[in-house]
Amino acid sequence: MAMAVQRIFPEAQVTIGPWIDNGFYYDFYFPETRDVVTGEIIAPGRKLNDDDLRKVKKSMDSIISRDYPIVREEVTRDEARRRISSTNEPFKLEILDSIETEPITIYSIGDQWWDLCAGPHVESTGKLPRKAIQLESVAGAYWRGDEKREMLQRIYATAWKDPNQLKVYKKRMEEARKRDHRVLGKKLDLFSIQEDAGGGLVFWHPKGSTVRRKIEDFWKEQHLEQEYDFVYSPHIANLDLWKTSGHYDFYREGMFDQMDVENEVYQIKPMNCPFHCLMFKDSIRSYRDLPLRWAELGTVYRYERSGTLHGLMRVRGFTQDDAHIFCLPGQLQDEIVGVLELTKSILSRFGFDKYELMISTRPEKSVGNDQIWEDATKALVGALDELGWKYGTDEGGGAFYGPKIDLKIKDAIGRTWQCSTIQCDFNLPERFDLEYVSAEGTRERPIMVHRAIFGSIERFFGILIENTAGDFPFWLAPVQMKLLPVTDAAFDYCKKVAAKANRLGLRVEVDRGNERLAKQIRNAEQSRIPIMSVVGMKELEEGTLAVRSRKLGDLGSFAVDDLLAELKRCDGAAEEMTKLGEAPDKGEAEISSK
Repeated sequence: MAMAVQRIFPEAQVTIGPWIDNGFYYDFYFPETRDVVTGEIIAPGRKLNDDDLRKVKKSMDSIISRDYPIVREEVTRDEARRRISSTNEPFKLEILDSIETEPITIYSIGDQWWDLCAGPHVESTGKLPRKAIQLESVAGAYWRGDEKREMLQRIYATAWKDPNQLKVYKKRMEEARKRDHRVLGKKLDLFSIQEDAGGGLVFWHPKGSTVRRKIEDFWKEQHLEQEYDFVYSPHIANLDLWKTSGHYDFYREGMFDQMDVENEVYQIKPMNCPFHCLMFKDSIRSYRDLPLRWAELGTVYRYERSGTLHGLMRVRGFTQDDAHIFCLPGQLQDEIVGVLELTKSILSRFGFDKYELMISTRPEKSVGNDQIWEDATKALVGALDELGWKYGTDEGGGAFYGPKIDLKIKDAIGRTWQCSTIQCDFNLPERFDLEYVSAEGTRERPIMVHRAIFGSIERFFGILIENTAGDFPFWLAPVQMKLLPVTDAAFDYCKKVAAKANRLGLRVEVDRGNERLAKQIRNAEQSRIPIMSVVGMKELEEGTLAVRSRKLGDLGSFAVDDLLAELKRCDGAAEEMTKLGEAPDKGEAEISSK
């Protein structure tokens, strides 16, 4: 692809072209056109468009059909520098300077084009299935991710073994576009990003807030059952706290600028963990007090560049479903088992029961002695083995402060999403000098476990929208049932039913009846409301409701109290309504006006 780009646009300079999930991308720099005498910019750099991509793909097909050999060559660093300099590729020189290993390798496509690359590659261009390759889109990207550096043009592409795989992928992408949480969030009036307030800040609308409240309430109930205590912490703190925790040194680029408060410097929080450490240290702890399990739905703020923001998936302010466990070394495996079981219990409620798990072990640069790393890693492995859960291992992929387990959930169309994480931490107990009094009376350090199940409420909500295509299960739906009165006489009856339902904790609305019935039904369908009932004089006289399920169709007629009891049961059990009803005798059911 890079060869094709430079054939069509000789001024293009190449940078990097790595593989990614489902394909690859390559970044190109198109320099401005300048007056040779004055040096003034005559025209800005080229902005690639869809027509350009079609030209590039046509050129790629030609290169493939010519079956050029792809040849690997080892060269000295000086020779690589000479060749790159001769072709006016300044970005490749920077890449060369960043390569620490030897030898330096160059790959050539016949005698037509070459690139600095580690490889490996196929033997010739003819080995590539041109009908299984597709150029997808163009985006902007700063060189090295630095907004002070050059703006590049990034071409995204996908590549597969055969055309059938590409066909399947395209269908999946089309389905993903239909499920885009940004589109559905607006269509269903769930949330918005108000640019007047700033990018990456989420506004929860009433319907979205209803779903969020249900998510959080269930999360709290599950944690209380597992003997967690809830805590709350401030949104800002003195900068010295973040220097003590190490975030200022290791995470400064992800933090917002500080603020002056009465000649002291304060920092809006990017993490909750330092606050929990201070609370632990607030009193003398005995080994009998441990484990301590502290949970917090804590809103944090992290600086993300505007180009990386993406709906609810990448934001600047979000709420972590955070918890920290302070425990004895001998308690660690049991605590990890408890977290994993809690994770399964919570995620399964939302329909996620397929996971990918990975244990990440000690990296080269780390804190803590060998024994504590070995014991912590054994505890993570032992917990997964005890539950019989399959997992992979990422050697050296742990955090500098401890090993971890990462869990990815699989959604309805087969995509995986990073959500839950369990991390052992030896660093913060050391930095904050956390201690407990042992059975022998000595002062010892607890092990600190960081864990999150959703990761963040915002991101999980985005995943949930895309997994369900906005068609939330009954227990989560912002509006669970819509009553559609067909006459003015039925309107008051519907209002009484809705009031009775709402007192039971159900979410029932009455259509205002300003539209024709067909439009009312269509509006309810488009709003993805699980249950609806068309209410006329028959229902009014019999004290019943004829129920239609969005997923199962007509379910028959119910006495109002019977229907509400069934809906309440379904709400509590997180089930869809499947029961079939029968119309009672006329006058059997009455609606109280109280």
